[in-house]
Amino acid sequence: MTETISDIGAHLGYWLRTVSNAVSQSFALNVEAEGVTVAEWVFLRMLYDVESIAPSQLAERMGMTKGAISKLADRLVEKNLVSRDAKPDGKRGQTLMLKPAARELVPRLAELADRNDAMFFGGLSPEERGELERLLRLIARERGLSDIPVS
Repeated sequence: MTETISDIGAHLGYWLRTVSNAVSQSFALNVEAEGVTVAEWVFLRMLYDVESIAPSQLAERMGMTKGAISKLADRLVEKNLVSRDAKPDGKRGQTLMLKPAARELVPRLAELADRNDAMFFGGLSPEERGELERLLRLIARERGLSDIPVS
């Protein structure tokens, strides 16, 4: 007796992964053309809204380890986009800050993100897009998915 199994296309996860992979790969190619990875873009975008931040605070906000943040910071310091400075209050530790080149780059990268979204989701009506976002946020909240996706 042969057991009937569901078709792969019958799984929402299959369709979610198909779309997610396409959206992510397209965006990755666009930001890489600007000289950064998606993880670096997220790091830069998180720094854009603050004057400076401790690596441990950034790690917490991004849902990453301090070691991963340190590696990203190393790469971005090397690319002359981020600086590390001693904490201004004289306490042990350091803060991360965007350099002027990164302050110019982040809005260009945000525009790439906006265009990528428009390319993939522009065919949806505002209501459909809102409903898709609502449902995805609901699933993320119910599953406790709070880490920022960086890959």
